[in-house]
Amino acid sequence: MGMSNGLKNGYSPEYMGMKTDKNHNWKELHNYEESRAHVSIVTVFLTYLSYIILCLLGYASEWLAKFGLLRNGLNVDPRFGENYVPLYFNNWESIFARHIYRRGREYCSRPICSVPGAMCTLKDRYTPDNGWNFQFTGTQTKCVNFGSYNYLGFAENRGPCCDSAKGAIRKEGLTLGSATRELGSGRAVEELESLVAEYLGLEDAIVFGMGFATNSLNLPALVGKGSLIISDQWNHSSLILGARLSGAAIHVFQHNNMASLEKVIRDAIVQGQPRTKRPWKKILIVVEGIYSMEGTIVNLPSIIRLKNKYKAYLYLDEAHSIGAIGPRGRGITDYFGIDPREVDIMMGTFTKSFGSAGGYIAGKRSIIDHLRVRSHASTYACSMSPPVAQQVIAAMSIIMGKDGTHEGIKRIRALAENSRYLRRNLMRMGFIIFGHDDSPIIPLLLFQPAKIPWFARCMTEYNVAVVAVGFPATPVVESRARFCVSAGHTKEMLDQVLSAIAEVGDRLLIKYAKNQVRSKLDCDPDYDCE
Repeated sequence: MGMSNGLKNGYSPEYMGMKTDKNHNWKELHNYEESRAHVSIVTVFLTYLSYIILCLLGYASEWLAKFGLLRNGLNVDPRFGENYVPLYFNNWESIFARHIYRRGREYCSRPICSVPGAMCTLKDRYTPDNGWNFQFTGTQTKCVNFGSYNYLGFAENRGPCCDSAKGAIRKEGLTLGSATRELGSGRAVEELESLVAEYLGLEDAIVFGMGFATNSLNLPALVGKGSLIISDQWNHSSLILGARLSGAAIHVFQHNNMASLEKVIRDAIVQGQPRTKRPWKKILIVVEGIYSMEGTIVNLPSIIRLKNKYKAYLYLDEAHSIGAIGPRGRGITDYFGIDPREVDIMMGTFTKSFGSAGGYIAGKRSIIDHLRVRSHASTYACSMSPPVAQQVIAAMSIIMGKDGTHEGIKRIRALAENSRYLRRNLMRMGFIIFGHDDSPIIPLLLFQPAKIPWFARCMTEYNVAVVAVGFPATPVVESRARFCVSAGHTKEMLDQVLSAIAEVGDRLLIKYAKNQVRSKLDCDPDYDCE
């Protein structure tokens, strides 16, 4: 479908990295170069030093409290006086939780009281006891939302998806009240499984009520003792848990590094199983489409070449990529123009691009039939709720154009435009940004532990809701703010956020790549780099 009069949200097509073919249809230009500027050794040293000082102060506080010399309440859980067993023990993790994480917890897990759309409403709160407990103030703050995974804007309380979910409630109720293999296979669930298979271009699919369990409870049904899982070092915790539960051996390769992956595969094949040295029963490569903390896109073409070369299987987690990238929103295979049948097992969730809940696994019919019988998530868990399934059906139908409109394609393109626009302008400002241009997840590096809560606090003052994360969700020296872009964001919203980030960046001194970036990128004529 062509877009002859430019693109949505006020961008020029050429600036957004697009070109026209002979029919004047806009096509995306894939720029797979990853953004990963290097920070100075001084910043790394100061970050480590900050954590060391905070930990030493924590140990000192614990020691003083042990002898009754410190009773200011900073290091004591108030629940101890109610005969609770201590929640934390005297090790490094507990020191970190009590004396570092707790001090910035005010800006973690913040409650919202609205739809998680392009705008959201934060429920204001404060802590009277230094982060142990919180109390609501009775006020609210309306913010531009960059903390939700609502990539295509389908998580809404009005419109065709909402109306479709309401209809499912009236027709089938809120729950099927049973596992799929008992009486839990309803009309909406079966329709969704057929639609997912059609959407992905695969033989069959199975859906589950929880995205995390889709990984953690299905990997054990695919591999076991005597098998080998080769996992990317930054894979999601659901994949890590599933791999551990499977009983298979686990080898890890460096993130998105094909040389490291090939070395791990070759060494594993040469050495065989531990002790017996027998060949592995099967080798399963496990990767994600888009990595939620890194904003990177998997190098799928190279991984497929390696898995075919060494006769391994490939498990692709598309939780953050399905619906979000590719000219038709079909995920990583669509993005690279690869036949989806090249991927043995395709997994994804409905919690991001589709504004719902649950997950799916798709592939050959023989694999799906095996999971219907052997998967704990299918055998023991309650089946997906009818309105939840209907929400996905409605959103997926819009993306596929089954509603007779081009709304789905418009949202996919708007998301791509917004992602590139925000990422490129943040880089021009001098921030260190990780990931690829087309990823809707944009990590902005903060480094210093004190800057994690301060960045979130300052952005809230500018009415911008953003997630700031640090260790253990990230490496110790790579604390970051993570911006999740949505198709619902307008250019005015993005410009408001860019202006706020520029001011906060100057206040907190976090433009670590200022000199590196300006020599590499030309300024957008519509944006003042100064």
